[in-house]
Amino acid sequence: MIDLLKIRKQIDEIDDGIVKLFEQRMSLSEEVAEFKIERGKSVFDKAREDEKLEKLMGKSSTDFNAKGVQELFSQIMSISRKRQYQLLAKKGISGEEGFEKVDKLETKDCKVVFQGMEGAYTFTAVNTFFGEEISSVNVETWKEAMEAIKSEQADYAVLPIENSTAGIVTDIYDLLMEYKYSIVGEQVIKIEHALLAPQGATLSDIKTVYSHPQGLMQCKDYLEKHHNWETKELLNTAFAAKKVKEDNDKSQAAIANIHAAKSFGLQVLDKDFHGETNETRFIIISKQKIYAKNAKKITICFELPHESGTLYNILSHFIYNDLSMTKIESRPIRERNWEYRFFVDFEGRLDDSAVQNALRGIAQEASQLVILGNY
Repeated sequence: MIDLLKIRKQIDEIDDGIVKLFEQRMSLSEEVAEFKIERGKSVFDKAREDEKLEKLMGKSSTDFNAKGVQELFSQIMSISRKRQYQLLAKKGISGEEGFEKVDKLETKDCKVVFQGMEGAYTFTAVNTFFGEEISSVNVETWKEAMEAIKSEQADYAVLPIENSTAGIVTDIYDLLMEYKYSIVGEQVIKIEHALLAPQGATLSDIKTVYSHPQGLMQCKDYLEKHHNWETKELLNTAFAAKKVKEDNDKSQAAIANIHAAKSFGLQVLDKDFHGETNETRFIIISKQKIYAKNAKKITICFELPHESGTLYNILSHFIYNDLSMTKIESRPIRERNWEYRFFVDFEGRLDDSAVQNALRGIAQEASQLVILGNY
């Protein structure tokens, strides 16, 4: 008969030995770190680790055990690196991110650019975040807004990045990586879509509905109930309302901000038809690499080698440093088929030691890391 208690006792003894050996190994790793710090060497040596893993796997008696040894020692090496990153911080070798901490964003006499026109949700976000006394300018596309920042025609740009029902605005993520400007703030706006039409029109008159693609997507269930309506995309919900006003065609309607009805002299044919709470998150973009002292969220983007376990290893830096990750998205890299960039939001501030440790590790182990903002 198998004596389970005896076996468990033997396992406990082996585990105790593993703990002692682990601590001995970590002590030696710290000595390695001191050597690397003195000589300015990188903590992460992928070629050395891969060679070491191959040798250890070769000492295993079965293929299953070899895989287990690979996973076990990959984690041990990862833990060792994290300890070395901590030692770098203690030596005063900080991960210089190039950002400057300020007391608060300077918004007095600033100029803000947004895509769309008055009556659009982005315009509402501008007024909510900055107040109604600032100077603002509108453009037709999101890229034009980024170009206005580039040419210093505006101090800030306001762009939609995520909707609670329709998901992310993918083009914005691509623009963030193209221009690499900083996110310095965010503003959440409740979306209250309405069906707007010329005065005197009725629901039975409607044949064509205009809106921004996101607006049409957010009202998909409602539009499916009116399957005889044709939908057409425009650059902005306010543009849709403007077109309906200018065409003055009772067969046309726009899905737009309910406040746009007053701006363009249209009547509200229907409203409150998108069911659940619908909100859009807007980001505030600046050319300056700054963050306010009350910042609490960080957005980063990183690229990874197309290898097994790389994403797992990167995300472990958040776990090990007790950082709360609130969002992760992936976007294909246009110039490289089947490779992806990952965008992560997590809680923290760039001058926190835990944040610096995590970013230092990610920077060394990812193919590329870009800090997109702390806000």
